[in-house]
Amino acid sequence: MQSPTEFDFDGAIASDHAQGVWTWMVRDLAPDLIDIEAADDTPTNVLALESLMPELLARAKTAIAEAESKPEAMRRLRTAVGGDEVWSRLPVVITTLRCRGLLEKAQAFGRAANSMADEAALALALQSMPLNDQPVAALLFQAAVGQVTAPARLIMAAIRIAGVPAEAALGRAGFFPLIDAIFAHAQAQTPPLMQSGTFSDMDLICRSVDRFHRLMRSVTGYVELVRNGRWAMIAAALTKSLSDRLEPKLRDVAPDINQALRRREGTDRLDADQVLSALNGMYLLATVRDSRDSLAVNAVFDQTWSQVGQALEIHIERLLLQVRQHPGDKVVSARLDAALKMAEVRFGADYADAMRRAKGTVERRA
Repeated sequence: MQSPTEFDFDGAIASDHAQGVWTWMVRDLAPDLIDIEAADDTPTNVLALESLMPELLARAKTAIAEAESKPEAMRRLRTAVGGDEVWSRLPVVITTLRCRGLLEKAQAFGRAANSMADEAALALALQSMPLNDQPVAALLFQAAVGQVTAPARLIMAAIRIAGVPAEAALGRAGFFPLIDAIFAHAQAQTPPLMQSGTFSDMDLICRSVDRFHRLMRSVTGYVELVRNGRWAMIAAALTKSLSDRLEPKLRDVAPDINQALRRREGTDRLDADQVLSALNGMYLLATVRDSRDSLAVNAVFDQTWSQVGQALEIHIERLLLQVRQHPGDKVVSARLDAALKMAEVRFGADYADAMRRAKGTVERRA
């Protein structure tokens, strides 16, 4: 998972933790096996590393065992891997490396789950996971969930196996790692929202908001979480974290629309970058509208939704008048077209089509 992260999960490894362990292995355990300057992810090097992995893991096991009986050696080892936080995640990294051959199979399971229409068949397939080995199950669920388009179907299948949707029952059935994996992937949707500026990847941001919603609703909408329990607290914290990053972007939508659709003083022109920012804001607003059950932005959304509707109606009315007054003005025509694209997102296709017909009528009469 991309760093920084707020919560650690047994199947998820933060990128800086993985980098710390890798640096320790290459520098301290295998300087005679791996040339760090030449080590990259080319297919040849990946195959070579795969052949070295048993030796690398054996050396790691020996180093850890020797340090456990010597306080000073343990202190040096903790420092070498990157500190206490990385040290606490070392067992997960080691387990991951040992289970590396199963991760692709777990991803294949996730992709196959997308095409399983029968809930009973999905429940049967879910029981093929090593539910009695929770550390391994955590890794495999982490790999699988990343490939699943509708995570709620996994949760419903797990509930079918557990018998009831209670948190404790799912735990007894071995599905704690599944819920952890879903929350880990939900957490991973926050970093894309840290982008800012004209060249932000709004498609990625919208996909992250939608994915966050699907992941969170799969748990909060189907599982009876214990109030003030670990999962309930994580769900609340992740919702707040993503919503806090989302709010400023929502507040910018109405001002961006006004900037994009106003007439420029002097030589009028259409600011393509400003229009793109306004359109991006509209697409984000529509995504939030569909995902708001998993967010904590209701007040800001309602205010922005209302402001945007009022602004677009005013701008479209004004631009239709300008088209009537200046029928050959291409800038005004293009600005109205942009406004109608935004209106289609806000009011729907029927409204936008009606306004386009009105524009056509005005242009013909002029």
